Amino acid sequence: MKKRGANVQVLRGRNPVDGAGIEVSFEDGAIAGVRKVEHDEQGWISTGLIDLQVNGYGGEDVNADDVSAETVLRFTEKMLATGTTTFLPTVITSSEVKIAKALRAIAEARRQSSVAAAAIPCVHVEGPYISATEGYRGAHPVEHVREPNLAEFARWQEISCGLVGLITLSPHSPGAAEYIAAVTARGVVVALGHTNASSEEIRRAVDAGARLSTHLGNGTTAMLPRHTNVVWTQLAEDRLSATFIADGQHLPADALKVMVRAKGLERSILVSDAVSVAGNPPGIYETAVGGRVELHESGRLSLAGTEYLAGAVLPLKDGVARVCAMAGVTLAQGLAMATVNPGRFVGGRGVLEVGARADLIRFTVDEKTSAMKVETVIVGGRVWNDASRCA
Repeated sequence: MKKRGANVQVLRGRNPVDGAGIEVSFEDGAIAGVRKVEHDEQGWISTGLIDLQVNGYGGEDVNADDVSAETVLRFTEKMLATGTTTFLPTVITSSEVKIAKALRAIAEARRQSSVAAAAIPCVHVEGPYISATEGYRGAHPVEHVREPNLAEFARWQEISCGLVGLITLSPHSPGAAEYIAAVTARGVVVALGHTNASSEEIRRAVDAGARLSTHLGNGTTAMLPRHTNVVWTQLAEDRLSATFIADGQHLPADALKVMVRAKGLERSILVSDAVSVAGNPPGIYETAVGGRVELHESGRLSLAGTEYLAGAVLPLKDGVARVCAMAGVTLAQGLAMATVNPGRFVGGRGVLEVGARADLIRFTVDEKTSAMKVETVIVGGRVWNDASRCA
């Protein structure tokens, strides 16, 4: 990190596209210049990672009963440390009272901290309008699954000052298409997930404005009809982009590779779907997402005593490393799936060009393990490090 002039700062490294040297200058929160340079740098430069689905990390959880603004501020710091400069705190199916508490906490954290406000553009509500059927429902509590309700949505927005920007739902309900059309007209992105909807219902949802598939290939039953099922229909629908969890647990390498090929690189997005036990040793835990869960030696997190997954435990940077190995994509392509592709759904973030937000990371990649080590994090033009606090 270097300074050029009073306000201009410079980050140098290697461009993942071609390995050539690159210098990115920034000031006043925006990228001021991008140019090729001669270098002997080992570190790579990228825009900051963007995670559209993350419930918690490092012991923090926006779904916890005692969630507060302080929870969200600690959560933000831990996300920034992993190179994720934009993330959507993800509130899952619960009572309206509990969802409202989480939304208030997130809104208050953004009011208290300019860093949190920069890193959290909006909130992802995953549910409660999903399938109640076992398997499709995943770890979401069945007692709180309900039908789409525009009055409830209006209350969410009033409580959070309009922060709900992404909603995952199942379009199997009779009023789903009307709900989707109404909320998308208000600028909210609708994703399809945890659904046992028919192909016709899925297409009707897309006609109404749905744009995403949430963790495609997961949130479904172990056995599906061979030819007509929710996975094939969503893969075939070119108007839908799809998010994938590339942790080696949610999708085997062959399935992930085929799905990314079918959906296409530009419509493929990585999410972490991380939960609060991420970073903890194997064992049995009581969590807000899933209740009693078991973290196995393999890294698989499941509802205790079952094979059903209960979220993931790897940060998005590890998903980038793994998708390269599992799906056979390049580092630049893996990064695009975690930057510019999800950035289209949060105001066009993740673009390395003059005038764009100065959300940047510098990192190295271990040649033996392919693990990504983040060295420098810049969020909204502000250099962040382990000693920083959200202020």
